[in-house]
Amino acid sequence: MTYIRTVNGDIAPSELGMCHPHEHLIGAPPTIYATPDLTLDDEGAAVESLHKLKSVGGDALVEMTPIDYHRDPAALARIAAQTDVHVIAVTGYLKAKFSQLLVAPQSVDDLTQRFIHEIEHGMDDTQIRAGVIKAASSLNTITESEHKVFVAAAQAQQATGALISTHTEAGTMGVEQVELLTGLGVPPNRILIGHLDRCLDIDYHRTIAASGVYMGIDQIGKAKYAPDADRITAIRQLIDAGHAEQLMLSMDIARRSYLPAYDGKPGFTYLLEKFVPMLKEAGVPAATIDVIIKVNPARALTKAS
Repeated sequence: MTYIRTVNGDIAPSELGMCHPHEHLIGAPPTIYATPDLTLDDEGAAVESLHKLKSVGGDALVEMTPIDYHRDPAALARIAAQTDVHVIAVTGYLKAKFSQLLVAPQSVDDLTQRFIHEIEHGMDDTQIRAGVIKAASSLNTITESEHKVFVAAAQAQQATGALISTHTEAGTMGVEQVELLTGLGVPPNRILIGHLDRCLDIDYHRTIAASGVYMGIDQIGKAKYAPDADRITAIRQLIDAGHAEQLMLSMDIARRSYLPAYDGKPGFTYLLEKFVPMLKEAGVPAATIDVIIKVNPARALTKAS
């Protein structure tokens, strides 16, 4: 039996539909780093945002807020229940800036056992279970504490079959993440390397693609990093090289200023309303787009019992 683990129970892979694989609904950095813009604490705003996503054809979202970023499993379950959008939560940690003080006192086994427990039994004293493991690296380096998380993530992945989804700071260290995880025995098709559109270098992308891992083009709509036209060029190059079945698209919305519910923009609907039409105009077939936004996330998120 295969299934996808959401905050409100397991679903068949065929039920997932169109999925944003790297987003945020509720959470905030550790207090010392918190700002009003980075504090997503309004469940009503999250519900409104998912209703809008659903209205344009969005069906699911991986909520990538980890342990060290004020994750709230109970809130996610309530939000999902009110919106009919499938929400998948994560276990794991973000980069060392946020997680080091929490990770340092723990052994790899401590971390591994927590990740397994949160996938199989529940997060934060709830019975709400995670469906994905998160690991992260810093700019141009994997620190000692981050390495510990990657090792634990690999061990938990092998025990549970869950996908490992990563944060790469400004798109760096993607190759090193792949080498570390696969070297620890994680199958490439159980790895999603995130934020690769923060480094729009086709040779870099081709090196990562050759490993067989999933690739996150997940900063869509963020012109401060790159125009979406450049993202489309990168996506077309990877499709033309035969890597359509490794690509996933998302927006990594983690600020109030990106969400209309907080008087920001563009909001989750931008991907389907604006970016997908741009892909079609650029010559990407509708069937290929469906593979990227529906088939690939379902395949990546599927676990076997």
